[in-house]
Amino acid sequence: MARDNKYVLELIKQAGLVSPEQLEAAQQFVRDFPGEISMVDALISKKIVSELEITQLLAQEYGLEMIDLSSYSVPPEVADAMPGDLAVSYNVVPVMKHDDLLTVAIADPSAMDVIDALRYRLGCDIEAVVATQEQIDKILDANYRTPADAMEGLMSQLGEEAGMMEKVDDIDEEDDDDAPIIRLVSGIIIDAYRFGASDIHMEPMEKRYRIRYRIDGVLREVDAPPKFLQPNLTSRLKIMSRLDITEKRIPQDGRIKMSVGSKDIDLRVSSIPTTHGESIVMRILDKSSIQLDVPKLGFYADDMVLVNRILSMPDGIFLVTGPTGSGKTTSLYAFLNTINTVSRKIITVEDPVEYQLPGINQVQVDRYVNMTFAAALRAILRQAPNIVMIGEIRDVETAEIAINAALTGHLVFSTLHTNDAPGAITRLVDMGVKAFLVASAVRAIMAQRLLRRVCKHCAQDYTPTEAEKHLLGLSDEYLATHTFKKGKGCSSCGKTGYKGRIGIYEICMLDNDITELVYRNEPTQVIRDAARRNGMHSLRDDAMRKAEAGISTLEEVIRVTMMDED
Repeated sequence: MARDNKYVLELIKQAGLVSPEQLEAAQQFVRDFPGEISMVDALISKKIVSELEITQLLAQEYGLEMIDLSSYSVPPEVADAMPGDLAVSYNVVPVMKHDDLLTVAIADPSAMDVIDALRYRLGCDIEAVVATQEQIDKILDANYRTPADAMEGLMSQLGEEAGMMEKVDDIDEEDDDDAPIIRLVSGIIIDAYRFGASDIHMEPMEKRYRIRYRIDGVLREVDAPPKFLQPNLTSRLKIMSRLDITEKRIPQDGRIKMSVGSKDIDLRVSSIPTTHGESIVMRILDKSSIQLDVPKLGFYADDMVLVNRILSMPDGIFLVTGPTGSGKTTSLYAFLNTINTVSRKIITVEDPVEYQLPGINQVQVDRYVNMTFAAALRAILRQAPNIVMIGEIRDVETAEIAINAALTGHLVFSTLHTNDAPGAITRLVDMGVKAFLVASAVRAIMAQRLLRRVCKHCAQDYTPTEAEKHLLGLSDEYLATHTFKKGKGCSSCGKTGYKGRIGIYEICMLDNDITELVYRNEPTQVIRDAARRNGMHSLRDDAMRKAEAGISTLEEVIRVTMMDED
């Protein structure tokens, strides 16, 4: 039930189930146990309201039928309609099956995401009724929620895939009692790797444990283990990533090195405490998958000319901008790999070092020993490098050192978090860097995003919808001369119609006109308009070129470039 929720508390007050004196008593109870109990739980603990009364209130508010499961047993034909691990995972009880309609009992009527997920997972229509959490728990315990059976079902889903997992670096062998959890964690990571996921999100909800993979930049929910396994999974992952399993109050970061079959992969692990437990996100770093060939990043010929021009510059700053997950690091690594020769010394400062590049000196930021971007940058300039890459310019100190390096004959690569290329200029000035220094040092700025590719196996011709025509300003004359593609959905792309991603780019060269505007500290829009007049393609322009070529879809153009309105 969605407790610790102001909305639920308001419903209780409106129904007149509590008096001011009872509310005060519950508030005092909460104060006595800070951070451990909610107001709704306090009202139940002090027997001011009951679980049944709250469930009835919620059912009435959402217009759902209330059902009594006190003497209910799950009929075999209904049990067959929903796997037991699914019922436990989503905290529901199957009640009745009629043709393609399955009726399930839930404790929280506001959890419509559960109903939507079940419709997708089971391929049938789902109708919800409401029962108390106590009754649902009793039925789940009696019919499904036995640890041995739950683990056996989960392990059977993994099949022989767990055998693909090699020993994790420096992790001692575990006891036999821990083996099922070890295999389960291994199976989750193997599945994510097999599906091409970039991240694994393991998120504790109130009544269930959710696992999502980020595939081609979009989160996709997958089968999750029962809620009662949450502590075991969290502990196992923290042990693997060398985190303190006794510390649950503060965020922690770690790393896992392992082999999947013949492939070596790294996982960057982040743990953060949430209301219902520790949320863990693992970034999968597959050394064999990083694209270090610049032409394969998705540049058209005109942009490739600009990139080659930038990479041949002897000095100055080249900035790559975009949000987290837009491929900035991959682009920078590809650029460095291209210009990495025995005649050049290249040093990078990164947080963290995601991939190790042969022939390049890579420095890891470590704040615990005061090895910040600025401190590391000052030190590496004494190493007489030709080219310097700074993972990110985060403050004015780092920015000024980078500019001084550029003005003294170094070629400097770095990233900023801005929405477009011209916006990086304003961002540096807002940090506190003098406009004349920006104009003198910055040579070019590239903004980028990632579009999902149309699946080659199920691509078919596509006619834009009226909404797409309106949002993108597509005229009938334009549509008469252009065609588009969209994936129908197949087994190769997981029924999404997309497989893989490609970059879209906006490259702003600081020529004399732009430099003059920067000197005068003109606003971003003025600089952007001048860059467009001088031939800069916007992110949307590049995205449309890729949609016209059938590489991506108009749906992706809108999703990724909604803010890029000219």
